[in-house]
Amino acid sequence: MNQHQPPAWKDVRAAFQKIWGYDDFRPPQGEIIRCLLAEKDALIIMPTGGGKSICFQLPALLQTGLTLVISPLVALMENQVQELRDRNLSAALLHSELPSNQRRAVLQALERQQLRLLYLSPETLLSPPVWERLCQPQLKINGLILDEAHCLVQWGDTFRPAYRRLEAVRPALLKFKPQGTHISVAAFTATADPLAQKTIKEVLRLEQPAFFRVNPYRSNLNPSVRIAWTPRGRKQHLLKFIQERKQEPGLVYVRTRRDSENLAEWLREKGYSTASYHAGLGAEERRAVEGSWLSGKIMFVVCTCAFGMGINKPDVRWVIHFHSPHLLSEYVQEIGRAGRDGKPAQALMFISEPTGWLDPEDKQRQRFFEDQMRSQQLSAQQLIKKLPKKGEVNVIAKQFPDGAIALSLLHSSGQLNWLDPFNYSIEESRPKQLTTQLHAAKQMNQYLTTKQCRWQFLLNAFGFEKEAANMACGHCDNCRK
Repeated sequence: MNQHQPPAWKDVRAAFQKIWGYDDFRPPQGEIIRCLLAEKDALIIMPTGGGKSICFQLPALLQTGLTLVISPLVALMENQVQELRDRNLSAALLHSELPSNQRRAVLQALERQQLRLLYLSPETLLSPPVWERLCQPQLKINGLILDEAHCLVQWGDTFRPAYRRLEAVRPALLKFKPQGTHISVAAFTATADPLAQKTIKEVLRLEQPAFFRVNPYRSNLNPSVRIAWTPRGRKQHLLKFIQERKQEPGLVYVRTRRDSENLAEWLREKGYSTASYHAGLGAEERRAVEGSWLSGKIMFVVCTCAFGMGINKPDVRWVIHFHSPHLLSEYVQEIGRAGRDGKPAQALMFISEPTGWLDPEDKQRQRFFEDQMRSQQLSAQQLIKKLPKKGEVNVIAKQFPDGAIALSLLHSSGQLNWLDPFNYSIEESRPKQLTTQLHAAKQMNQYLTTKQCRWQFLLNAFGFEKEAANMACGHCDNCRK
């Protein structure tokens, strides 16, 4: 068995002070670290900038054996691993863009059990060369950490079907390990409403998880929503806002890669030094943009939701949503990048006027998102008639376009079980309604038009009803009115 005595608490604190240089933990960091050192399952909801990564990095470094960190973005992994390596700690990452010699070196270090932390995406985790090595009986795995766990719940254009197969990872690994081996699972996210929390617990099969959640309210963050009557008016609002804050770092969030490139180009023509950032850029381009922004060479980036996770810049004074995000969880993540130093920061969102006559784009974007989800669900229900009762995900993905997405949709509607991360069996059951995403999209629209305190609305949406009762923050646009 790999149950072991956790290190003495004074040694944990000493390691924390030595590695990170802080005097003591912020609540609830200490309790989370105790929980992970005791190898318990956990679900942790902490706002962006709350020091989540230390909560799983420190226990991993203090244990013998390997902790796997499953993370959605290459940029996020690279930033965290670089910080750990700068401190001479045994961490590595694997992703599809890694040069083959680096990839080989990491796989060798994995086989030789020289790593404490290995960062990888769900797709890389389930790739044959990595999975085969992880299944070796002698390789000691302490835990699976799912960072940015809200990715399990998000559908639409950014959805990654491999996330749904993660529920079968722990049982599959345990089959290859010595009897009595224990692998804990912990999920970390900045945002999860009660419905999302339930989904994360179910999909990851968390066993009596400890539950930690921190209220996302930040008194220095001032959210506001402004109507832009025409597409030209939206750009003029943006220009005016930026002109008034020339020397203040910020971020402009847009919906798509094309929006990011077009708007950045338009701003450059207007004389602003900026850059576009999205998931379609190569690793070097992404690094260059991040570096320019972090060092102050450019004051703001025009980006999609791919930017910002794990990038720590405390003095961001403003975040603009040029387009509204699909989901409140994305919105709270993204505005949380501002004002981490505790000083006042602005979170401004532009929306079309409610009828959509003068500028139909917001309504079109929303309709496209909802139509896309409905058509994915429809094609999954049509595909189920053609699927073998038992099968392998890679075979189905090759045979049918969007086959992998369809399997994940069938799993989330209760019509499919994963026998292991690669093989499924169809359940004879009626599909459960997939209401989560459409409910979430509706909630976002309610936020845009609410007359109540915006922070009160957000706290209610994320299940902090007690804290939201009778709340008026005094610093959002609705309270200031």
